[in-house]
Amino acid sequence: MKQISPKNLPSFKLFLGALLLLIGMTPWLSAEEKQSQAPAPAKRSDSIEFAKQIQPILAKRCYSCHGPDEQEGGFRLDTEEGAFVETHSGGFAIVAGEPEESLIIERILTDDEYMRMPPEGEPLKPREVKLLTRWIEEGAEWEKHWGFRKPIQPEIPEVSDPEWINNPIDAFILSRLEEQHLQPTTLATKQTLIRRAYFNLTGLPPTPAEVDAFLRDESSDAWSDLLDRLLASPHYGERWARHWLDLVRYADTNSFERDGDKPNAWRYRDYVIRSFNEDKPYNQFVKEQLAGDELDEVTPETITATAYYRLGLFDDEPADPLLHQFDQYDDIVATTSQVFLGLTVDCARCHDHKIDPIPQTDYYRLLAFFRGLPPYAIGRKEETLLNFSQRDITSAETEQIYEAWEAEKQALRDQILPLEQKGISKMPGAAQRATEGPRREKLLAAKLDDYLNEEDWQTYTALKAELEKVESRELPPREVTLAVNGTNPNPEPTYVMLRGNPHVLGEEVTPGFPELFEAETPDFPELPGNAESSGRRRALAEWIASDENLFAARVMVNRLWQHHFGRGIVRSTNNFGQLGDPPTHPKLLDWLAYELVKNDWKLKPIHRLIMQSKVYQLSSEAREPELSLDPANDLFWRFNMRRLDAEEVRDAIHAVTGELNPKMFGPGIYPEISAEVLAGQSRPGKGWGNSSETEQARRSVYIFVKRSLITPILAEFDFAETDRTCAARFSTTQPTQALAFMNSPFLQEQSARFAERLQEEAGSNPADQVTWALELALSRLPSEEEVTRGVDLIERLQEEHSLSKEQALTYFCLVTLNLNEFLYLD
Repeated sequence: MKQISPKNLPSFKLFLGALLLLIGMTPWLSAEEKQSQAPAPAKRSDSIEFAKQIQPILAKRCYSCHGPDEQEGGFRLDTEEGAFVETHSGGFAIVAGEPEESLIIERILTDDEYMRMPPEGEPLKPREVKLLTRWIEEGAEWEKHWGFRKPIQPEIPEVSDPEWINNPIDAFILSRLEEQHLQPTTLATKQTLIRRAYFNLTGLPPTPAEVDAFLRDESSDAWSDLLDRLLASPHYGERWARHWLDLVRYADTNSFERDGDKPNAWRYRDYVIRSFNEDKPYNQFVKEQLAGDELDEVTPETITATAYYRLGLFDDEPADPLLHQFDQYDDIVATTSQVFLGLTVDCARCHDHKIDPIPQTDYYRLLAFFRGLPPYAIGRKEETLLNFSQRDITSAETEQIYEAWEAEKQALRDQILPLEQKGISKMPGAAQRATEGPRREKLLAAKLDDYLNEEDWQTYTALKAELEKVESRELPPREVTLAVNGTNPNPEPTYVMLRGNPHVLGEEVTPGFPELFEAETPDFPELPGNAESSGRRRALAEWIASDENLFAARVMVNRLWQHHFGRGIVRSTNNFGQLGDPPTHPKLLDWLAYELVKNDWKLKPIHRLIMQSKVYQLSSEAREPELSLDPANDLFWRFNMRRLDAEEVRDAIHAVTGELNPKMFGPGIYPEISAEVLAGQSRPGKGWGNSSETEQARRSVYIFVKRSLITPILAEFDFAETDRTCAARFSTTQPTQALAFMNSPFLQEQSARFAERLQEEAGSNPADQVTWALELALSRLPSEEEVTRGVDLIERLQEEHSLSKEQALTYFCLVTLNLNEFLYLD
């Protein structure tokens, strides 16, 4: 018999396989051949979604050994190509359709501790093993990560209970609930909804009169009309601007040891408030911040928007100036990629991204867009701060006033100078020479009248008096803002920096978008000779905010959802990458992105859409089986109760006590801070001003944000991290909060003001005082039992602790401000 050579083996196996099939036997195939020849298993209606259910498991449990940095065993699980190659042991980690032949399942399930994967940490949970097994059974289909796929406009799903639907948002939510055999909870009461709407849109509680009017309005448009009023309120911009300021790491100082001021940073804060109140299209809002000085129409407003680049940390005494300069670029790359795109591009500064398909070159290509920006300043040289980060935005009208003023002064000088020269020409030579130096004014004042006739001297003194009067005239102040200034129209080359070190340069790169978006390389037009900037940032801004590129729209609508429901459809709102949280409702997220663009990128229509849904109007009531089956409320079957955030707490106190000052805009205010807290600074008390009591009662968004000295009541209630972009604040419960609310001078003082308001508005009857106090603080009428308990407390404080009526009422007010119902939003 002729020997079969390896060369003839494939044809022999095909022949033998056909023969075996004829006699009813299954031919043998290698795992690799099975993988390539097996038909894809039919998809079940509840098929596993790779990007949502499998990829997060691989990223969190497998990438450290089988990812971009290490490929133990000869395979990697962060790419499709690497996952299906033959391993060093001769097998295959994943064999599509054959979990029993897939080494990944074998190694996960083995009892041999030296062979089990992952080798460290807890074993995979049974649910995760089941998902991986099912995924392989279904064909191990590998999908591009959801966050890197362009949004697709989805169909609105059908549901079995269409009458429950207010708008398409409800259809997306209810369809998911029905898939899991769950039901939404009951609807919230109107009393609950008005407080929810006021805080979510304005950050302030409704007044009793506003609550009463809403409860009495039984029309079908009552809720819609309320939303329109709140969205039109100037307080809306103050509330939603603060969310944006968290993202862009807003502060009024630089951090580091001296923590010096950022002059005129407050103008950027005011720009953001105005932008939200005007409902400026979000794509325009993006363009103004990224390229406000490069747009076709550059205005004081767009210039102010570029302060976005100047809000980060600045060290005025760096050990390595070049490294610090590129640390500032890194801050810009990190903030821009996370805030606008939901990508952690900054993780690729020193090496390729560990998880996402972002090579190191992409980081530097993105940095190249910003290369024409000068640093914030150079060391402690004030002139560099003025040249690089301050810009005059005085209005045209004010400029005309200054021009006329200068012309008037010059006309007077033109009359004064000939008279001075006439007198100087008669002086001795030494005196004449002295008038050519710094002693000129002093000498003329002492000697000139000796060398002019009486008529000339009277004319001269009259002109000098007139000039002095003009020079002392009070003029409207010039307006200067923190902004980008002194940009380079011909930026220096950008190089990949080995290990992120600017002293060790690699290959040169040019501006470009992250390759995972598969976007074309930007084309930059030739610049005119008088160009002040390169136009690179405008190209980036227009790509990010284009109607075709919906990634920015998807990120932004997720943020709107986050601040209405307590968490985003994607919980990791700054990270849509592979280590971020997958969306619980991906189709809803894409649908909202399309709605934003359809509404010309305006945010207020999206607010209305969200708040008019049944989902938003659900109560927070927990019930079974939903609570057991979905304890984290991933499917939004109820509303998430939340604690008020730091600014809401402080502002609500001022509103309830009647002390709130509604004044808007302007330089930051300085609430009183105790000497003990000020003493904790490296330079005690330095950089903290004194504001009047009236100014201190303004809204918290106007508080001067000093990075090394956050206002204590804000810090205690989890104020935003200011060193980097803050996508979501912590919401902690800790002893210092209770101590501050019982003992701090601020709460003691506000309780006294609250008591004064009650005496003034409710009279001297304790029951009326208690009723009015609870109505103001809780946005509802109290029960008889609550009033009785309050009156009893006031009486016991007088009888058992010998307090006056005023003191007892003040302590009752303090207790009221400590109620959970005051501090939590249902």
